[in-house]
Amino acid sequence: MNAAQLGVGAGVLVAGVVFVAGAFQLSSDAGYAGVGPNFLPLVVGAMLCVCSVWLLWEGATGGFRNMEEPPGSERGDWRGFAWVSAGILANAALITTIGFILSCTLCFVLAVQGFKVAEGSKRFSAPSLALDAAVGFAISAPVFWMFTQLLSIGLPGLTSTGWL
Repeated sequence: MNAAQLGVGAGVLVAGVVFVAGAFQLSSDAGYAGVGPNFLPLVVGAMLCVCSVWLLWEGATGGFRNMEEPPGSERGDWRGFAWVSAGILANAALITTIGFILSCTLCFVLAVQGFKVAEGSKRFSAPSLALDAAVGFAISAPVFWMFTQLLSIGLPGLTSTGWL
């Protein structure tokens, strides 16, 4: 038996039960496509419970098998953590000011810089930042357009046109 691995399984079980309990607190009135707002949390909670049973069994019968040693250093990189945290906080603070697309692009750029710092790359170059911004835009813009134009779900935009 491995106590830490049993703890992981128990934590996943608790998360699954919380999701299932929360799903039953939501309305089950059928909406679009015949499912209500409680459907997805119920599915996620049920799958977490199923996975937790497997994790608990693995932890109780000798531990996670064939588990490789994790790559990287023994300790987390606080500078990288700070960059990623700054990206998430900037996204939350600026999303209603500069819109979904630009705030998510900024979040992506800061998170990538955090990962680069954590792996030991300390070079900040304009081409690298431009590429990161382009990739962040290429990810966030279609998500924004899908939600606002196809699903009619309001996300904060920079303009009132619904395209930026």
